[in-house]
Formats: sequence, C-alpha cells, structure tokens
Amino acid sequence: MAGEPPSAAAAVPGGAARAELVALCERGLEWNADMPQGLWDVSSLRPAAVLVLFGVLDHVPARTDGPVARDLDVLLLRRAATLGSHAGQIAFPGGRLEASDDGPVAGALREAVEETGLDPGGIEPLGTLPEMAVPVSRHIVTPVPAWWTHPSEVVAVDHDESVDVFRIPVADLLEPANRAITVYTLGDHTYRSPAFTVGGRIVWGFTALVLSRMFDELGWAEPWDAGRIVERDDLTR
Repeated sequence: MAGEPPSAAAAVPGGAARAELVALCERGLEWNADMPQGLWDVSSLRPAAVLVLFGVLDHVPARTDGPVARDLDVLLLRRAATLGSHAGQIAFPGGRLEASDDGPVAGALREAVEETGLDPGGIEPLGTLPEMAVPVSRHIVTPVPAWWTHPSEVVAVDHDESVDVFRIPVADLLEPANRAITVYTLGDHTYRSPAFTVGGRIVWGFTALVLSRMFDELGWAEPWDAGRIVERDDLTR
C-alpha cells in the first residue's frame, strides 16, 4: 500500500503534471482496489462518472521541493450528510450518467457544473481511466481526469447534494504524514483502503482509492506508513 519513492527527476510542475495525466489516461492502469468488487454482477450496476479535476492554485507559490509543484491542486467536495449513500464523505464532483449524456466525459462535466457551478468552458478533459465498481452504492464509476485551463469560482450549489467545495494542494495529499489507511468490515470480510488526512479533513473510500492509485502510477507518491490507521469520519459525526 505504501507508495514507491519518487524518481530522481525534479518535482513535477503544473504543465508537466498535465502531460503526465494525459499519458496515464492513454496507457491506463489496474486499480487493484481492496474493495468488494466481486459481490455483485457488474451488469446490474448503474453507470456513473466523476471529474478528477487538477489545476494550479494562484495564491500558492510554485515551489518544487517535493514530487510535484506546491501549486498543483485537485477539486473535491463534501457530500451532504443526508444523502442515502456515501453521506458526508469527501468526493470528486460527479454522479450517475443520464440518457442524455454523450458518455462519461459529458456526464462528469454536467454533474460537476450542477454541483459546483464551475465554468465548463475552462475545463479540458484529458481522457478516462478504467471504470471501478462501487457496490455500496451499486454504481460502476468512470474517473475522468481533467485540467483546469481557466479556473472559475466554485461553490456548493445544492446543499441537499453537497455542503462544501474546495481545492486541495496535491503536495499536501502526498505528504507522508498525511497518508493513512482505513479499515472497515463488509459481511465477513475486512478491507484496508488508503486515506488522506489534510486540514482536518479525511479523504477515504472510492476517492482515496482513485487518488492513491493514480499517484502511485504517476510516480508522485512518497514512502508512507501503511500501518497508520485513521477512523472514517462518517463514524465520528
């Protein structure tokens, strides 16, 4: 579970990060997710997509003293605590695909606009990653990495869906002291999954699995203590 050491190359600046994300979409990856992937017939799961939106924070100095530049960030939100599934979790913008969506890219963008109010004209989709089954909510989800060419204001548009929208520096997520795992039981199986603890927030579940696997595959991850366990924040609310 612990990430591999970063390469000897200099830290990845924003523009180079975009190129590496494009290359990742082109070559793909295996999720190897410690999730109950085999408990449901995949054909019975509903298609969904999420926008994994990276950009550059204007107010953060572009230092390169780690595996990525300090101003590289990713857009996340906190789901409303009243939702029927994944309540209160930190997540990517996204949701179930509709019949009118022309594939997962269009669906992820539509959902992101509805949830955060971002300007889709400033978003460059970079491709897609392999879909991942999320049996807890009975969805099969396609992550859509994207690049924020012209950042716009974001806000939680509908508080019945999400209560907060924010941008987290990727360097903070990669900080070894901010890496951990969560442990949960489903049926008679116990699962261990990656987690991130940044600024009093806990990122876990599907979102953390996607980020952790992407960071490993991109060569951005630094060694971290996979024995550090944090409690899921939906159990402490």
